[in-house]
Amino acid sequence: MSAAAGIGRGIAVAAAGTWLALVEVFWLPLRVGGVLLPVSVVAAVVGNLVLPALALRVSGSRLIAVLPVLGWIVVALAGMVRRPEGDLVVNGVGALGVVGLVFLALGVTAGAFSVGRVLGAGARPPAA
Repeated sequence: MSAAAGIGRGIAVAAAGTWLALVEVFWLPLRVGGVLLPVSVVAAVVGNLVLPALALRVSGSRLIAVLPVLGWIVVALAGMVRRPEGDLVVNGVGALGVVGLVFLALGVTAGAFSVGRVLGAGARPPAA
């Protein structure tokens, strides 16, 4: 496998991480039967733990392996900024605010753990 193919697959995993973050941000207010369902928190933790290791495995590059978490952080923080129309996706009001804070805290913690694990690993060739 060529280095370009490995890098391309790693960038595809990073794009998947960014897309997952976008979906998670919009899942934050998910309710079933009027009960707030924190699916975003679980998805953020699992995604931020799995995707950097997967990116390292398919690309062989530790730099590329960090990109899924960086994309997640950019999208999650962008959800906290009020748009010109006044929309705010991640807000800090009531139970939804608590879920939003837990989402951010656990997502960043899982991402930091995973990035540390990836950066601490030795360089390896991409999987064939």
